[in-house]
Amino acid sequence: MARNPSSEEIYQRPLRRLVIVILCVLLFALALLWRIDNPRAERIRAGLVDRVVPSFEWALAPVTWAGRLIEDFEGYARVYEQNQELRRELQQMKSWREAAIQLEQENARLLDLNKVRLSPDLTYVTGVVLTDSGSPFRRSVLLNIGAQDGIQDGWAAMDGLGLVGRIAGVGQRTARVILLTDGNSRIPVTIQPSGKRAILAGDTTATPALEFVENPEDVRPGDRIVTSGDGTVFPPDLLVGQVVRSSDGLLRVRLSADTARLEFLRVLRTRAAPTIDTTGGLITPPAGPVQGPPPPEGG
Repeated sequence: MARNPSSEEIYQRPLRRLVIVILCVLLFALALLWRIDNPRAERIRAGLVDRVVPSFEWALAPVTWAGRLIEDFEGYARVYEQNQELRRELQQMKSWREAAIQLEQENARLLDLNKVRLSPDLTYVTGVVLTDSGSPFRRSVLLNIGAQDGIQDGWAAMDGLGLVGRIAGVGQRTARVILLTDGNSRIPVTIQPSGKRAILAGDTTATPALEFVENPEDVRPGDRIVTSGDGTVFPPDLLVGQVVRSSDGLLRVRLSADTARLEFLRVLRTRAAPTIDTTGGLITPPAGPVQGPPPPEGG
């Protein structure tokens, strides 16, 4: 059964059509007005803009706010990118700074090696300390010089400040240095200025102990410790360190060498002691031509 339109619908349809037609005509007139190139039409357009645009500022506010928000977001994105770039540059600068500090430290250690004054009779070979973890000694380092460089067991090794240890194992291209702090290290030393003899005994601590000291009460903290040269273990007068007294009253030595930061070592060529084959050579002069008895007088 068909529904009969009400009186309201009968009047609304023509009204809607009329409104649509009027809007279309206005839009067409506005478009035509904006297309006309005429001074009068230009004045009309300017008047319409002056009257209509200011009253629509409230409608343009969200658009303006959205535009500013987009600009702020783009600015934030640019700031974030610049921040990341600065962070990368800062990290790179830090790596360069670390490299520069390492080079400066290596240069300082090499300069320290050059400042060490040795006896003119001593020559040396400079080697680089290698990273090494496998060793029968608890305190030892490995050098990149060996038998092909003329290195021999027992030779002394120094850094830029003082004695470090001795060679204890030589390969063709490497050599091991047992440090003064190792438990197997024993070297004869002299205490200055008293001139007393002692044995520097390593005990795996940073301050080796002084043993077999005659009259320990004559030794004062701060006394200088040098090698004695006894037994031809080391050349004499190599700087070792200074005397300190531990909390338990024992005499110990603060080493001049920095055994915790070894990069370059100088191995001293020590002349081998002459071997004595017979005891007669110690007390008798060398053999010369045998002379006969003097002839009798008057014969």
